[in-house]
Amino acid sequence: MTRINTNIPSLIAQGRMFNNTTDLQTRLERLATGLRINRGKDDPAGLIASEILRSEVSAIGQAIENSQRAINVISTAEGAINETSRLLLDLRGLIVNTANDGALSSEEVQANQLEIDNILASIDRIANTTSFGSKKLLNGSLAYSLSSANAGALTNQISSISVFSARVPEGGSQNVVVQVTASAENGILQVTGTQTSASTIEITGNQGSEILAFASGTSVADIVTSINAVTDSTGVSAAVVGGVVNIASTGFGSEAFVQIKTLSGNFIDGTTYTAGSPEVKDNGEDPTVLVNGQVADANGLRVDIRTASLDGRFYLDSNFAQQTASAASFQVTGGGSLFQLGPDVSPQGQVSIALNSLSSGSLGNSVVGFLDSIRSGGAHEVKGKNFIAAQNILEEAINQVATMRGRLGSLQRNQIETNINSQQIALENVSSSESVIRDADIAQEVSALTRSQILFQSTQQTLQIANSLPQAVLGLLG
Repeated sequence: MTRINTNIPSLIAQGRMFNNTTDLQTRLERLATGLRINRGKDDPAGLIASEILRSEVSAIGQAIENSQRAINVISTAEGAINETSRLLLDLRGLIVNTANDGALSSEEVQANQLEIDNILASIDRIANTTSFGSKKLLNGSLAYSLSSANAGALTNQISSISVFSARVPEGGSQNVVVQVTASAENGILQVTGTQTSASTIEITGNQGSEILAFASGTSVADIVTSINAVTDSTGVSAAVVGGVVNIASTGFGSEAFVQIKTLSGNFIDGTTYTAGSPEVKDNGEDPTVLVNGQVADANGLRVDIRTASLDGRFYLDSNFAQQTASAASFQVTGGGSLFQLGPDVSPQGQVSIALNSLSSGSLGNSVVGFLDSIRSGGAHEVKGKNFIAAQNILEEAINQVATMRGRLGSLQRNQIETNINSQQIALENVSSSESVIRDADIAQEVSALTRSQILFQSTQQTLQIANSLPQAVLGLLG
């Protein structure tokens, strides 16, 4: 059947021409962009999955960048802390040197004190100037903020508080409750009687030992005075309680002890303290302490708690450490240095650590004193022969600096660097998954392009033939 008004073959060819042209344009677009999905209609479900994966890729990449920046911050702080540590070691040598008082002139002692003052000034300068960008790192601005409803009572319960890490809710605070469930004890020996014969004893504590000799008839009060006179060198004190002589270690906990060995005679008529008998010794006991209901590590009056939400060290007041009926509480209200290491903003993807002040007024604690007190005019200046007190303060300061440096190193090695490694693997896998969905397979697209080009050209030829068919009607008219 021959028609001229409606050319059906031409219409069919035009439809195929439109489809082949669209397919050819799609192949050219994919090869030009390298993407299989360029708009939503290309693959609606695939586009949704791809966008979700691209969001994860972006977040993971930023988490890696955050981790690397956190390492830069920590490295800056650690470099300054290392220098502070070196200065503290120099201080230790100066204190030991100055303690050799009998061999030094007053001018040499004064020179040592001047050098100590200069070192303390350098420590303060490092604490106040160390910064990353415009953020001060070691001046205390990145320490945790603490508050208590009854600060006065807290001082009589916890003499020193150091919070190294805490998970504080946004806009809120973390409440910390410290409760003693079993009291701390010191090593104690009780002696009853009178000194009716001459005796010699060796008394030993954590600080060392001393030999004391008592004549027959020495009063109990004089014996107590003699023992207390050597407390600094033994770590043992004595007191009369209810007619009984209590000879006890000045420290608390399982490491504190008192020991008496009778070298001759009979000490205070006690058969236990007779020459030739074995020495008598008693160790103290560590308290059992709960922090927010969890058992903490207690060593004497020092309490350490390390959980996912709180990492801190407290020194209990000796009276509070022997009470089991009350609790001390305070709040961590904010502060610290927060690092976002995960791809999601959540507590699980964050780590927080305190960068406490390393100034001379902050190093040390209220139990032994602060480093600032050993400078000229201070309560523990070495030219005033406060050698033991200065040494105790310095040991605490060295321990604090070493602890901070160790914690920063642990954070960098065990959390930040491992986080970078794990996030890098996640980035590779998520990027690979997103690429499978969104990116074009070039080999496949080239093959499809070749097919589209052939079909496009053949359709052109077909359309030309279809358009020429109506002209055959002219032959019928002739």
